[in-house]
Amino acid sequence: MILVVDVGNTNLTWGVYDGKALKATFRMTTKTPRTSDEYGVLLTEMLRNHGVDPMELEGSIVASVVPDVMHALLGALRRYTNTKPMNVGPGIKTGIKVAGEDPKGIGADRIVDVVAAYEKYGAPALVLDFGTATTYDLVTEGGNFNVGVTAPGIKISSEALWKETAKLPNVEIKKPKTILAQETITSMQAGLFYGQIGQTEYIVRKIKEESGIRNLKVIATGGLGRLIAEETDSIDVYDPSLTLDGLRIIYEKNKR
Repeated sequence: MILVVDVGNTNLTWGVYDGKALKATFRMTTKTPRTSDEYGVLLTEMLRNHGVDPMELEGSIVASVVPDVMHALLGALRRYTNTKPMNVGPGIKTGIKVAGEDPKGIGADRIVDVVAAYEKYGAPALVLDFGTATTYDLVTEGGNFNVGVTAPGIKISSEALWKETAKLPNVEIKKPKTILAQETITSMQAGLFYGQIGQTEYIVRKIKEESGIRNLKVIATGGLGRLIAEETDSIDVYDPSLTLDGLRIIYEKNKR
């Protein structure tokens, strides 16, 4: 078994794989400062709650977009799982060719998503990750990754309305009964929900138009991905474990 960790801006998502099977998954908040011992105790407890002995793990791998947590997190993995964690970054084998003007500036999470999409669905493919930010990443034949779009995530947009206005409340992100809202909460939900769908459909259409690739497989992932994928024909597949699968695939490419 191996442990995979996706460190996002909002959550750390953990997965345990037994071969290619995802045996367990759980989350922690990212923004809470923790020592390596705190990570270790929480991790050990969660693993055991899922029937996994931390000392039976044969390896671990981390992809992070939050550098500040890495020292404590990697220390916890070494001490509490007895593994030598791989860190997705320069020098690691992915099977993907990252081009563009600043390949080192591409987030590890986006590379992992593209790896998983390429290995699981082939190319050309467009990966939409509905996380803290909403990202759109294109991988073409031969595993070439050189196009990416970054937009505010639906949760960021919601928090901006709440925090930057005097009277608008913090609302649950969900599909309202109708777009013809008649009061504040549903009017915000309509704007957030249908605004995200409109953004998604336009960006997917524009990428197809400017790339000249019409036969794109469009794959969505991320916490709010299912909500959007169920409401638009622009998305072909919703894959909730895409990022974790990508980490497993990269681990397999680099294990000795």
